[in-house]
Amino acid sequence: MDIHVHHGPIQTTAADAIVVNLFQGVTHLGGATGAVDAALGGQISAVIGSGDFKGKLGETLVLYGRGVIPASRVIVVGLGKAEEFILDTVRCAAAAAALAARKLGARSLATIVHRARGDQLDLAAEAQALVEGTLLALYEFKIYKTQGDETPSQVEYLTVVETDSDRLEAISSGIVAGEAVAAGVILARDLANHPGNVATPTYLANQAVALAERHGMRVEVWDADRMRAEGMGAFLSVSAGSAEPPKFIIVEYAPTGDAVLSPHVLVGKGVTFDTGGISLKPGAKMGDMKFDMAGAAAVLGTMEAVGRLSLNRRIVGLIGATENMPGGKATKPGDIVRTLTGATVEIVNTDAEGRMVLADLLGFARRLQPAAVVDLATLTGAIVVALGSQYAGLFANDDALASALQVAGEATGEPLWRMPLGKRYDDIVKSKVADMANLAPGSPVPAGAVNGAKFLERFVQYPWAHLDIAATAWDAKDISYIPEGATGFGVRLLVQWLRA
Repeated sequence: MDIHVHHGPIQTTAADAIVVNLFQGVTHLGGATGAVDAALGGQISAVIGSGDFKGKLGETLVLYGRGVIPASRVIVVGLGKAEEFILDTVRCAAAAAALAARKLGARSLATIVHRARGDQLDLAAEAQALVEGTLLALYEFKIYKTQGDETPSQVEYLTVVETDSDRLEAISSGIVAGEAVAAGVILARDLANHPGNVATPTYLANQAVALAERHGMRVEVWDADRMRAEGMGAFLSVSAGSAEPPKFIIVEYAPTGDAVLSPHVLVGKGVTFDTGGISLKPGAKMGDMKFDMAGAAAVLGTMEAVGRLSLNRRIVGLIGATENMPGGKATKPGDIVRTLTGATVEIVNTDAEGRMVLADLLGFARRLQPAAVVDLATLTGAIVVALGSQYAGLFANDDALASALQVAGEATGEPLWRMPLGKRYDDIVKSKVADMANLAPGSPVPAGAVNGAKFLERFVQYPWAHLDIAATAWDAKDISYIPEGATGFGVRLLVQWLRA
């Protein structure tokens, strides 16, 4: 999409549709909405007076210019209650307007930046949210559609209109950031939406190489032989039953002069298809297990945004890509394997495979002497039961890191809920025959999400946070800028955290 900023009044802007807004409960129009209403001879006021449009968040009203103004249509979008206005309000409103414009077949859209009276939010951040909401709402995954459909033409041009010249620089900065972040989210969505026969571990490795080439990053891909030589027995235990070769992917972004600084490390679970292995999952909805690499997709999406934004810090992405399949060589329940750190693990259940992959990646991260490590994984069904799709689970051994991630999550509409990770749970990963077990006995497993996090905690020696995104990575919410299928969860909050 071609996005640019324009200095001038919205009511004189030519476009297939222009967008203004209304807070819930407002009856006397001012600002850009009042100016457009006056140009239309009070049409907006008349509809509000009739009670047919309330201004609820995401509600839209379409009116027509009829030659009175240059725009063919006017879309009024509701912002909800003024006292509840946050950055995510901007995303949701922009998304609703973009979807309405697409439904109308509009190719060009002009909009103001949605703000509240006396707004204390950062204007660049609001412009960024506006662009994110627009681009992410219009996302579609139709790569494998060979037959035509009735979807209207896409919006191709977005003009952000502002009358105050002093605000143009901040808006332009926000547009650039919004495009970069949206590109990262879209990459993550695409990767997770691809079927398992396409998005194999090798495919993810190739995507990482292409990303690194685009942005001048360093990339390294280890094959099974290299992993075996390094002692990554936990990771390799997951891939043992698959014909697809596993890949350990390292992508490093290091601005000039920062290569020796302690990096911020992002770790992604990349199980490109998860059958459960010998501990086979039920057949119902197993096809959705193509998204079990959503953590890896989020890491690659974040690195894409980082490359576009040229952040001034060293960042390393670690991805463990593999399938988890049954077969004659597959790992069996009861097997014991040795991890990269030397610790031994009794495999109680082969469907608790993500933590096995992450164990070796988190162990490898020690070598980097990181400033902080954040891992993302569709790790447990238990976190879905605990939190639903409204929050991702946050486990952390560092309060400052946890707080920073929560702040980033609230700002980006990707909220995190901190879960317990105390000594009371230390025995949850005990094994009678190895240093630890990959799953506690019992069905259902008690404190299942905590079980996964406590297992991972054994492999870290640095500030660390684990994000269990099992519920938020796929078909997560009824939010206008989040479609069915892969959500790209984690990219926006990680970029916000890294920028802050």
